[in-house]
Amino acid sequence: MGIEILDRSTVADAVTGPSTADTQTILDVLGRIGNLETRLARTEREIDAAQALRFKVFAEEMHAILPPEAMRRQRDADQWDAVCDHLLVLDRSLEGDAEDQIVGTYRLLRQEVALDHGGFYSASEFQVGDLLSRHPGKRFMELGRSCVLPPYRTKRTVELLWQGNWAYALRYGVDAMFGCGSFPGVRPEEHALALSFLHHNVVAKGDWHVSARPELHREMDLMPSEAVNPKRALLAMPPLIKGYLRLGAMVGSGAVVDQAFNTTDVLILLPISSISDRYINYYGADAGRFAS
Repeated sequence: MGIEILDRSTVADAVTGPSTADTQTILDVLGRIGNLETRLARTEREIDAAQALRFKVFAEEMHAILPPEAMRRQRDADQWDAVCDHLLVLDRSLEGDAEDQIVGTYRLLRQEVALDHGGFYSASEFQVGDLLSRHPGKRFMELGRSCVLPPYRTKRTVELLWQGNWAYALRYGVDAMFGCGSFPGVRPEEHALALSFLHHNVVAKGDWHVSARPELHREMDLMPSEAVNPKRALLAMPPLIKGYLRLGAMVGSGAVVDQAFNTTDVLILLPISSISDRYINYYGADAGRFAS
């Protein structure tokens, strides 16, 4: 089943007469597969619905301990929400308004926006400032708060999320993406096989090296390299982290335990130049291969 991408120039040429707001509504659609659509949130109500979805996944399903106000409102919300763009996946076959159709979300934070508003969320766990300082000519984007409702945890939903990320990155000239990837639970040793595989095989080196904050650093080197079975390690990975690796991602050095969210986090780092040719060809170098 193909992905339909609405290319900015194609749509702008095809549409005559609408208001600027109407044109922007068309242009922010980043892709479609069947009844699923990915685009940026357009209204405060849609952002609120994305926060409600995050609450269902993080608090109700994963037992995150959110601040009292978040628990009362049943919304996962923080100060970054106001400055991030919110990527949505909507099931257009569901009844109701757009906010009733949101089944997945990702939070996108561009470097220039982050630096104007207190920095990146990931910097609370990892030394991303060191990374940025070594690449002054590159533009970074943080991916965060990824979640999908259980019935929609399928290949096509993941494809749409990545289509949205890719089209957005191209639109803003992003050179590298990064963000926290999470293992369930707060005991890293329960993920010794997967963490050790990451440590021995895909830790970023040289100019791309980035470490967990020293006061939060937990060892990932929990098994010797010769004891790590790669196939078993990949099977033990959360699907999102496995997907990042397939794209060509690296990871930072050291894990961080997030007690509030009941997770063990690693930093995922994906330079655009490292993305596998297979996936560039699949989604299109201009995010427009599947344009109608």
